Amino acid sequence: MTDSTNKASAAKTPSHNVYHVRNREGGEGIWTRIGSAWPHADGKGFNVQIETVPLDGRITLRVPSEKAE
Repeated sequence: MTDSTNKASAAKTPSHNVYHVRNREGGEGIWTRIGSAWPHADGKGFNVQIETVPLDGRITLRVPSEKAE
């Protein structure tokens, strides 16, 4: 494969998962996956696709892990 083919196939798979995180009193936050993110070709930013917009809490991007979510 050429370098451009590797970049094209990598671009199809998101580099990060997007989560909505809400804090709970006295406990861990509640993490809900709401989308995905792909890096720009120049490496200076991301395209983020989300399925919902949270009204509270925070949005966190994380590298996907091998563990089931």
